Amino acid sequence: MTSPLLYRRATPDDLLAICELGQQLNSLHHQQRPDTYAPATENFARDSTHWRPYIDGENQATFIAEQAGRTIGFITVQVTQFSSPLMQPQRIARVGSVCVDERIRGQGIGRALMQCAQTWAIEHNAVDLRLTVWAFNAPALRLYEELGYEMRAFEMGKRLEENP
Repeated sequence: MTSPLLYRRATPDDLLAICELGQQLNSLHHQQRPDTYAPATENFARDSTHWRPYIDGENQATFIAEQAGRTIGFITVQVTQFSSPLMQPQRIARVGSVCVDERIRGQGIGRALMQCAQTWAIEHNAVDLRLTVWAFNAPALRLYEELGYEMRAFEMGKRLEENP
């Protein structure tokens, strides 16, 4: 019998587990974009300054998926009030990172974590939920499209070489 899945808001006690699981994100992104992302590390605490604000920062949250007391997935989300004279004012939520242990993907855990983020965003009066995903991450793109996300803009980039 498999232990039930539990979804809950992360606490500071979850930080190292998030750092450890986050190495899978690090590895995937570094493999595809070593010019942008640092390699994964066995020193999980290295990344604590990156993940901590999502746990205890204002207008930010991290939700984890747990099974048998082990963190098997997480999602980060934050909400901001967007205001510009050129744009309609609105409260926007943004998903930062989504990670599910690669050994158990495809079981709906990422989908459930996305629902946690959406519920939290609505509770915090957000009117739009956004995210950024790299073009190389086909499984994530598929999931987001299945969840009703639409392509709204393209981010383009060009590596600049040092001038001689």
